[in-house]
Amino acid sequence: MKGPAIFLAQFAGDTAPFNSLDAITRWVADLGYKGVQIPTWDARLFDLKLAAESQDYVDEIKGICAANGVEISELSTHLQGQLVATHPAYDTQFDGFAPAALHGDPVARQAWAVEQVKIAARASRRFGLSSHATFSGALMWHMIYPWPQRPAGLVEAGFAELGRRWKPILDVFEEEGIDACFELHPGEDLHDGVTFERFLDAVDGHARANILYDPSHFLLQQLDYLAFIDIYHERIKAFHVKDAEFRPNGRAGVYGSYSGWVDRPGRFRSLGDGQIDFGAIFSKFAQYGYAGWAVLEWECALKHPEQGAAEGAPFIARHMIRKAEKAFDDFAGTGADEAAIRAALGLNAN
Repeated sequence: MKGPAIFLAQFAGDTAPFNSLDAITRWVADLGYKGVQIPTWDARLFDLKLAAESQDYVDEIKGICAANGVEISELSTHLQGQLVATHPAYDTQFDGFAPAALHGDPVARQAWAVEQVKIAARASRRFGLSSHATFSGALMWHMIYPWPQRPAGLVEAGFAELGRRWKPILDVFEEEGIDACFELHPGEDLHDGVTFERFLDAVDGHARANILYDPSHFLLQQLDYLAFIDIYHERIKAFHVKDAEFRPNGRAGVYGSYSGWVDRPGRFRSLGDGQIDFGAIFSKFAQYGYAGWAVLEWECALKHPEQGAAEGAPFIARHMIRKAEKAFDDFAGTGADEAAIRAALGLNAN
């Protein structure tokens, strides 16, 4: 495992040190981070189109990061990936994820989003990366609860359409040698293990369809986030280290009652302030040989982001496990050959 790294999306801003890649990477390096996950939609930090076209620009970006002591862990197209598949009910809200010239034109917006994710695969290859972070988008989220009763075949048709849209994108990721890692997230059609499996079926088990593991979203769904690693570890190629808590009460539960984040029973917290067992998570990743980055995604309903960022790097570093190269009891090993094995089994007398 590599890390600690930090997702820059929640920290980018219009004032220093958050308004340029040079300044923000110096800031996070001073906090102890070794890597940065870059939001490709934020022009203050990054030009995605230029990165896909120009190796000189890519080398410049890599040089800025290296001079400040960090590497690039992944590029992110969370916002563009969301727009690959959207229901018309969300058009007004999601227009803000696209350039102003595309607002009010969902067909053009979707075409732009598809191209954005494709060129992100090309840019990732230029950077020498292996994984990319994104969202799947959603055609069915408004039907997450089965009332009114869903028409027979609706879910199957929804995943078939989602697969039709993503299969050509995944083929580009295959051409570029990059894993597309979907953050399984409420608001996306891919939000848990079952929906990910349905999507895999729709894209014929595509090798480049993989998972960005974020346990906070699973805790808030009351899903077993440790068993999830046991089941899907071969597809987990990216990791957001994010904490959360779920404290139901007599007035509200999982659905949150339309409350803001501070008042919801389930809410995101800074690392160490929530309920997630990161010791067990990092142990699972060590067990299965996860070789990607551990990336802080800071989203807390209470704590100031700069405090969360400062506390995040040592928290991740403290949990990272250097996997043992030999068994702890090798000192007591006696060696073995066929005769010794037979003797240990009591077979020599036979």
